[in-house]
Amino acid sequence: PALPSMNGARPPTADLETDTALFREYTQSLADAGRSVIVIVHSYSGQIASNGFTGLGANTRAQQGLSGGVIHILSLCSFLVREGLSMVDVVRHFGHESFMPLAYDFDEDQTVLDRDPWGRLVNPDSNDSREEVEKYLGTLKRWNGKCMYQPLSTERAAWRDIPVTYVYTARDTTVPIDYQKWMVEVMEQEGAKVETIELDSGHSPDFSKPKEVADIVDTLVARYNQE
Repeated sequence: PALPSMNGARPPTADLETDTALFREYTQSLADAGRSVIVIVHSYSGQIASNGFTGLGANTRAQQGLSGGVIHILSLCSFLVREGLSMVDVVRHFGHESFMPLAYDFDEDQTVLDRDPWGRLVNPDSNDSREEVEKYLGTLKRWNGKCMYQPLSTERAAWRDIPVTYVYTARDTTVPIDYQKWMVEVMEQEGAKVETIELDSGHSPDFSKPKEVADIVDTLVARYNQE
């Protein structure tokens, strides 16, 4: 499903809670059908997963006599934070909030676009053609910037109960690798088990490193198929 917070409404009619409700309902339907789900989250969508998938973990459901559920969260440079925290709280932790207006073009209704999507969102490799990059950037839509400031409302972030693989993106200028490593460090301090992988990629490894990302997904699927 598409994110409601990117539905084009001006002013915005959807936010983190709306996104959370949609993706929880969708994932719940897969779990209730007995499906084992590997969730891939990128950037902001880590907030949606943390907020919305509480109680949907396969292990948690098994304890209730239920089959199916989320068996793994694969994070591509996503925000995975503690309860009550927002994306911007991570930015504040590093003292970078004053740079937000330089990075993002906020309109009066708080919808937002990145000021430098080529450099900050894609950060393409030299072998990526201009045509490919421009086609990819053409899919971007204006987003409700309020989502960056909204804290998790769940009482228990889903990453506490669902195994996580975190893919660091070493050349990321949107979610710098220092942010990423700090979030993983906090999760581990909170008792979560996090497997980490590092790619020499900017913020969009699905675009710049598609084979490497596909290999990571295939490895995860194969691991669970053997169990």
